[in-house]
Amino acid sequence: MTAPPQGTAPAEPASGAAPVGAGGATPLLRVEGIEKSFPGVRALRGVDLTLHAGEIHALVGENGSGKSTLTKVISGEYQVDAGSVFLGDEQVRFRAPVESIAAGIRVIAQEIPLVPHLTVTENVLLGRLPRKRRLVDWSAARRRAREVLVSLGADHVGPDAIVQALPLDQQQLVSIAQALAGEPKILIFDEATSSLTDDEVDALFGVLRTLRARGVGIVFITHRLKEIYAVADVVTVLRDGAKVATVPIAEAPEAKVTKLMVGRELGDFFRKREIDAGDVVLHVHGFRRRGATATVDLEVRAGEIVGLAGLVGAGRSELLATLFGMRGHTDGEIRVRGRPVRIRGPRDAIAAGIALVPEDRKSSGLAIGRSVRENLSMVGNAKLFPHPIISPKAERTLAHEYVHALQIRTPGIEAPVRVLSGGNQQKVVIGKWLSQRPKIWLLDEPTRGIDVGAKSEIFRLMGELAASGSAILMSSSELIDLLGICDRILVMFRGRILARLDCPGATEEDVIYHATGQSVA
Repeated sequence: MTAPPQGTAPAEPASGAAPVGAGGATPLLRVEGIEKSFPGVRALRGVDLTLHAGEIHALVGENGSGKSTLTKVISGEYQVDAGSVFLGDEQVRFRAPVESIAAGIRVIAQEIPLVPHLTVTENVLLGRLPRKRRLVDWSAARRRAREVLVSLGADHVGPDAIVQALPLDQQQLVSIAQALAGEPKILIFDEATSSLTDDEVDALFGVLRTLRARGVGIVFITHRLKEIYAVADVVTVLRDGAKVATVPIAEAPEAKVTKLMVGRELGDFFRKREIDAGDVVLHVHGFRRRGATATVDLEVRAGEIVGLAGLVGAGRSELLATLFGMRGHTDGEIRVRGRPVRIRGPRDAIAAGIALVPEDRKSSGLAIGRSVRENLSMVGNAKLFPHPIISPKAERTLAHEYVHALQIRTPGIEAPVRVLSGGNQQKVVIGKWLSQRPKIWLLDEPTRGIDVGAKSEIFRLMGELAASGSAILMSSSELIDLLGICDRILVMFRGRILARLDCPGATEEDVIYHATGQSVA
């Protein structure tokens, strides 16, 4: 799944052949002149898109460029202000997603729309459970659910498991299986690979190629540009709600696509600026989280960004959650600026000057239905307003300050945070901590689900925090991000730190060698 080098194009299209439906045949899906506005925001500006049967059409752009809005228009979740949607030769106007589903369109989104208290089987076959003599044929249902899961390379997901007990990546696989079980004519993937492992993504791409061969039309939205070169036939780029270009993948080198997305040359913009490391801010010794066998030792200095690398299950997220007091620990010592601290819960961590940006920002980092103002002042309220009465004027002043400082794109501070793009939501998660002036930042997958432009903004903020003397411990599954932004990388394997690599100098091969446990063998 490696993208071509900057400035070069792939030798052949990802499919190895022209799309089945190309060459003048009536498109499977056509959208023309789509306009959509929200209060203060013009989300789509006359967007066109054509999808043929047997084609994988990548749709890329920065967060806020209009990709998700377009999919919601196609599915009937949003009603257009102007423009038309055609299925074949027939113009359609879906009033709700249930109508688009009935027409053979399924959207698989980054937000996982499952019923958490039901089983995997019940979710995969939701509304389509097989029956025998008016009763659900559970044997046939489990068999069908297992078949779909196995086709995705997800045979490790049990059909009888309760969905809410599954980790995020397995829930996403269940969501994909639910869509495939309905045998759709058109599949729209909206950042659906962001929580999957590389092996799971490879298995999914195998399924997409099979569906393409059967004539299914697929719109594939991703912020990981390397993925479009692995599977897409053609790519459309959106910027600021408008279509910039539609290009065959063979004519779309990564440098060209990136420039079309952001409107400028990016260069080496992930590189952290040089900062002299100061004193040790975070010192962890003999630290063991509850239920683990391995202990952890690490240090992070003022001005440093230290990365945590490792495969899924290595213990990166668990370590950060435990350091923040969200999970218990049994042994070890934590020192902040040389002073021992006892962390029994998040309150203790916050009092010690520790902030956590969690992996799942929507469920753990934000009050998604609340306003930008309320989210930005959430952590600081206790310090700013020690009395029971909160000053709305002071909240508004604080929100305006952070919206300006962090360059958060929002219709206004009273807008619900759910309407913001992923990158801007992540800025709000970071912004809510700023009034606390944390000494230590624990960042868990801070760039998950955001595009290359938003990623550069998050890295800029991290650089500014490091320059101000903060110590940053960052977990990421994106090795290129860790190698670009970190001073050092700690590689975890089965709960313990197996290697300590200095940057620059470390390579992806070095990290993978230790992350897969080869150095132990």
